[in-house]
Amino acid sequence: MDEVRMVRDGYHEPAPPTARVIAGAKALLNEPPRRSLPRLRWGLGGVVAAGAAATVAIALVGGNTPAPPRPVNLDDRGAILAAAEKAERQPIGKYWYIDKIEGQSYIMRPKTGTYAITGAHTETFSWWGAKHGMGEAFYGRDLSARPPTARDASLWRRAGSPSSFRVWSGDHYYTYTTKATKWKANGHPNTRGGGEFPGGMSAEDLQNLPTDPAKLAEMFLSETQVRKAEGLPPTARPPARLRMLEPGIKVMRVTSLLAGPMPPKVRAGLMRALADQPGIRSIGRATDPLGRRGVALASDDRAMTVTGEFGGPKAEQGTYRSRPVIVFDERTGAVLSEQEELTKPGGPYAEMKPGFVINYLAVRSAKWTDTKPTPPAELPFR
Repeated sequence: MDEVRMVRDGYHEPAPPTARVIAGAKALLNEPPRRSLPRLRWGLGGVVAAGAAATVAIALVGGNTPAPPRPVNLDDRGAILAAAEKAERQPIGKYWYIDKIEGQSYIMRPKTGTYAITGAHTETFSWWGAKHGMGEAFYGRDLSARPPTARDASLWRRAGSPSSFRVWSGDHYYTYTTKATKWKANGHPNTRGGGEFPGGMSAEDLQNLPTDPAKLAEMFLSETQVRKAEGLPPTARPPARLRMLEPGIKVMRVTSLLAGPMPPKVRAGLMRALADQPGIRSIGRATDPLGRRGVALASDDRAMTVTGEFGGPKAEQGTYRSRPVIVFDERTGAVLSEQEELTKPGGPYAEMKPGFVINYLAVRSAKWTDTKPTPPAELPFR
């Protein structure tokens, strides 16, 4: 692809990660915090949780207004295409593993100044052998609740550096602490497992997927697939809510797919397919919640209204606008994160600024290896 090669050759290595660490979470707003380890948290069905909570009413406020930060330009799109080409060259091995982190932003409002924390903060580590009988295993641990940025940390210290945070979580109060837990296996490693990955596909099935972006879009991003993800009958007319959320659902669906052991050329095709979808725009370089820089795609933003239907305090109610963003490693094409970013403050995030991360899923690491994987001992945050 001459266009891709031309743009790729004109790009230097990205700047080193900044100190900014932003956070949020992929948990449903009305879902109680997860205290047990889910066996599978991603799959070919995708993740469509954000914006679907019972306490959130989705409404078009002033139309489906495009997200404000940056216009599309050739450089932005070229960076995505260059990253897609690099994704084609990644090697495969005997075991696939994924180490991912999820978090949810909560707003603390002491008299000393409003700041955010990341709660519902979890890390999961899973691996699968490429063939049946090579085994599979699943682990998880809670991470500390923590201020996500230097500004939040400063205000947290001004408030006395509390070690616990009582927050409103969907339909009840919950308390998170600054204490992390140790890795815990979800059952014993299954020595007879392997050969089948989340979504029910084998390594052979994955190798037989098409690589053409148009065919992959039809297979995973078509209106039929979006309806299926939302549990709608194939012939039902999509409600206004679904039509508004569709681009964001596609972002989350591709994140879910690319977090799995997709063959390199299929991975590249999915990136190109998403970049071509209506309502998806290239937004240039971005920083993920772990402080890593990459190139990003985002959907158009949408209005989210949090009501008091389930007894939520008044400070948590109101309307804001946000958009899903997917960030890729420019050097390898790997997914770094999928995050919900604030575009217009309001409601529970009235005192936050555009770009604030409401929730996130960050892929700390995901790749093939020839040795049996083990969870990392070190914590992702210091």
